[in-house]
This record gives sequence, C-alpha cells and structure tokens, in this order.
Amino acid sequence: MHIDGLQKFPETVSPFLQDKLTEAKENYGKDSFAYQSIARQYLKDAAENQLTNWQSDRHYDADMSSDENGEHLKGVERLYRRTVLLELTTACFTNCRWCLRQNYSRFALRKDKIVENVSYFGSDNLRDEVNEVLITGGDPMIVPQRLDLALTEIARQAPNIRVVRIGSRVFSHNPGQVDDDLVRMFVKHRKSFRIEIGTHINSPVEFWPETIAAILKLQDAGVVFYNQHPLLKGVNDSFEALSELYDQCRFHSIEPHYLFHCIPLQGMQHHRTTVQRGLDLIRRLTSGGYFSGRAKPNFAAMTDIGKITFYEGTIVDRDEERGRLLLQSGYSLEERLMYNPSYTPTESTVVDENGLLQVWYPDGVDDNFWRNWLS
Repeated sequence: MHIDGLQKFPETVSPFLQDKLTEAKENYGKDSFAYQSIARQYLKDAAENQLTNWQSDRHYDADMSSDENGEHLKGVERLYRRTVLLELTTACFTNCRWCLRQNYSRFALRKDKIVENVSYFGSDNLRDEVNEVLITGGDPMIVPQRLDLALTEIARQAPNIRVVRIGSRVFSHNPGQVDDDLVRMFVKHRKSFRIEIGTHINSPVEFWPETIAAILKLQDAGVVFYNQHPLLKGVNDSFEALSELYDQCRFHSIEPHYLFHCIPLQGMQHHRTTVQRGLDLIRRLTSGGYFSGRAKPNFAAMTDIGKITFYEGTIVDRDEERGRLLLQSGYSLEERLMYNPSYTPTESTVVDENGLLQVWYPDGVDDNFWRNWLS
C-alpha cells in the first residue's frame, strides 16, 4: 500500500459543508470562530508544502497477510489483539486536510473481496482472539451497499464478532446520507452484534441541526455513538472550544472517547500543537472541576506502533534537538508478531528490557500560525 513520494491531496469539500461555510461567512464574518473552525479543517493551505525530514507519509503500518497462503489481505489491518480493521473504501465526502490515510493508495473493495476478508475474521486463526471489527476507510457510509454486505457477512461467517464499530464523518460532511434505507440497515443488523459509530466532530460549531437529526435517527435505531478527534491548532486547541465540544457531545448522548494529538504526517505541522499543550488542556478539562467526569476524553497519540494514552511515565525521554519524545507503550513485540506476523517495527521503535515497545514520536510546535494568517 505504499506509494512513491507524496501524492497531491485534493481539496474536496461537500456541498453541505460549502453551504455551512457560506452561511458562517455571511452571518458571522470570515474571521469568526464559526467560519474559521471549519475552514481550517478543509480548505487547503500553502503550509502543506512545507515538508520536514522526520515526518512520514503513513502513521503506521499494520497490513495483514493471511496465515494460510501469505497473500496480502487488501483492506485489512491489525494492530491490536482483539480488534481487526476493515477498510471498505478510501473515498470520503470531504477531504480533511490532516487525514491520516491521505497517502494510501486509492481503492474500494470489491464485493468478493469483502466476503473473503470477513471469512478470515471468523477463521480458526482469529476466532478465539478477535471479537471486534472496526469498519473504516475513507468513509464506509459513502458505500452503504458494501457496508450492508460487510455487516451481513460478519453475522454469517464470524459469530465470534460481538462488536462492530464504524468510523464516519458523514454527520459533519453529508448528514443527508442518513436516510430511511440506511436506518433500516442498522435496525436489521443490531440483533447480530453491538453497533457503535465513531464520529469525528472537531468543533462545537459542527453540531448543526442536520447533524443532530442524523445522529438521532441512528440512536433511535439502537446505535451507540462515541466521538474521537484530533487536537487541531486554531480549531479546538483552547479550553473554551473543547469544553463546549464535550458538553455538546454529552447533551447529544455521544461518549467523548479520544482527544488525539494531531499525527505527524508530512505537511501537517501547521495543524499540530505540542504534546505539552494537549497535556495542559486535558489536565484542566479533567482535573479542574469545570464539568462532569462523564464528559472527559482520553488524551492519546497515534504513533508508529499504535495508540498510546498519556499517563504518568508515558514520556520516558526527550530529544530536544530533533523535537521528539520517546513514549512507553504496553505493547509486547512478541505478542504483536504472534497476531500479526507481517508486522515490521520501524526505525522509530525501541524494545525495552521487558520486551515492550517504545516509540520516538515527533512533537508539534506552539506558534501563532493561524493568527498570523488571519492578519
């Protein structure tokens, strides 16, 4: 799935978002939070051409090869023991500028490949270990027929799967996609396994009436919602923006799950705060007594070896010269190779004396990029 060099990531904005940007500009002005917190997420900026030596074109490699014949399982990734990831398509209604899969090769799984991949999830190799499937992309809601097929095949071929999570930004990008047919699909499948949808709502501004209505339709169909999103410079890197975002999530029965430090992809430095900025914000959010603990997310980094949540002792070393942090994980290299034999540690990976993986993680920079841009 590697490509040679960085591809040009086109600016693609859905008609729904274009209308919301126009409304915000007309009602509040171009310099308003209502406009800028959306524009900075989706409109291309010249800063994307500013590349560095240490940032990468992929956030991790977790592609799978089947144990039977060693062939590559297209659209399947595995970083964790109990969860397997299925990518139905790399297409989205809108291109988020910091997208972690922007440099993946473009594809949409054929129906026969979906059936083949799901059969592997229920095979002897995975049956006793894997109990959860994360369906992602791209946006799986953009191909509802293939999503329906995947859910049907999971129920038929992989009875070991008890939870299916679906990652989608349709609620911010194109909420009209959640029509009666889509609702009936979820009603049909909710009897086979628990269905959870991970939204990626980054700003409280994104709780538009159409968004709320689409979420409510699927909640009424028995779907559980959670939110995970990146910490984005000039979008939500303030206590005020995050506290309002998490209040809105709670009011609309969405679990605040992860606040991610923005991943270190090439050309994304203008979106990335320092890790310390995130730690300061999460400390104030979780330990300042400002609102209920029911609305508090975990602060984490998506690294070359997978997600690492920041706790006491997570940062074990600093390389100030290269602007990076050594993070301690609980992942065992031995176990990782047992459930994903094709996994290959990167140069950023260190194995500690206990056989656990550590990883060098590029930090961000706290500057006034967007404020300078506005001036």
